[in-house]
Amino acid sequence: MSDENAKKLYIKTYGCQMNVYDSERMAEALGGQGYVATDTPDDADMILLNTCHIREKAAEKIYSELGRYKGLKAEKPDLKIGVAGCVAQAEGAEIMRRQPMVDLVVGPQSYHRLPDMEQQVAKGQKALDTDFPKEDKFDHLKSRPKAQRGPTAFLTVQEGCDKFCAFCVVPYTRGAEVSRPVDQVLSEARDLVDRGVREITLLGQNVNAYHGIGAKGETSLADLIWQLNDIDGLERIRFTTSHPNDMDDALIEAHGTCDKLMPYLHLPVQSGSDRILKAMNRKHTAEDYIRLIERIRAARPDILMSGDFIVGFPGETDQDFEDTMALVRAVNYGQAFSFKYSTRPGTPAAERAQVDPDVASDRLQRLQALLNEQQRSIQDAMVGQEVTVLFEKPGRLAGQMVGKSEYLHAVHVQAPKSMRGELVRVRITESSTNSLAGVLAQDVAA
Repeated sequence: MSDENAKKLYIKTYGCQMNVYDSERMAEALGGQGYVATDTPDDADMILLNTCHIREKAAEKIYSELGRYKGLKAEKPDLKIGVAGCVAQAEGAEIMRRQPMVDLVVGPQSYHRLPDMEQQVAKGQKALDTDFPKEDKFDHLKSRPKAQRGPTAFLTVQEGCDKFCAFCVVPYTRGAEVSRPVDQVLSEARDLVDRGVREITLLGQNVNAYHGIGAKGETSLADLIWQLNDIDGLERIRFTTSHPNDMDDALIEAHGTCDKLMPYLHLPVQSGSDRILKAMNRKHTAEDYIRLIERIRAARPDILMSGDFIVGFPGETDQDFEDTMALVRAVNYGQAFSFKYSTRPGTPAAERAQVDPDVASDRLQRLQALLNEQQRSIQDAMVGQEVTVLFEKPGRLAGQMVGKSEYLHAVHVQAPKSMRGELVRVRITESSTNSLAGVLAQDVAA
């Protein structure tokens, strides 16, 4: 079927990298039903919202987004509208009740069933699936047609969470921790490399809790990384998101000895107050975290640390917040994400007395100012240094290419489009708010 005659699929993705990966797999699954991707909902035959439940009022934002498609649905009665992901898992049939124009609701563990659900919708029926099925969704999707890829890709290796942090909905929307078998991960990685990928980011809600079954039994994330290291053509390996309690000795050692494992680590701590960490059910102290960072940096001195922070968590005092600021100063982050606490229905923290929103907002501004200062200082120190950039796409300026350094900085360089997918040495000449600029090292040498 030519693209002109194919049905058009528009997927809007919210939230984390795992949702980006899931959207790609959903597109592949529906590709078998004759759908091709479109960049606009206006000419779509199916609109699929792949949702995230982490942020504040996530469900209400999805209902608002759905409301924008009412006119389009009225103009095109045959248009199919679906909701996928974590809001779909949490809300279920309530989505169809509140927005009757929705034809399909599918949870993050059931999207391998999309082809059958699409057939059901094509017959004029509603389709709802928010089960936690026993069958392996990845195994059901592995034979779908796959297109050529760009230089970088996400690869989910672990899903779900057993930590039950007091603020988090993930255990309820993604389920218990489960790891994909080693052979399945390696097969998908090789397939990605065959399709042009040179850098893979391993994904999981707690990716360093990975314990997939391999030829020698249960396999750790470090062991998996070493097996990926042997794949010809795969040049870079990253992983996210990690929990401090699952950062074992072998994984720390891999950061110091595995050439393909990039010197960047996202390791959320959430708070620097032991009292708040206990209330969050994090099961580690601030001192535990700082000592862990010291061990990681001893293994890989140039590693760039990234983190997550929540301010205004229920019960947080001025001293608790100052403890967080002290931890940030001790660690010195090259990148970080910080948020004001907001309630998630069904989580333990939602039932507790909340911090005054104005107080929380003031704390967030102070924290972000410190984090931004650290990020900018680290980036400024890179001016004059050389990094290796994997070029991914053309930049906004004529003759410009954009890629990522080994430290995950976006780097803009005047370079030909033919360098897309190449690893190139770049001399950094400029530091901006969220990116760097440079020149090809070969031009400097010339």
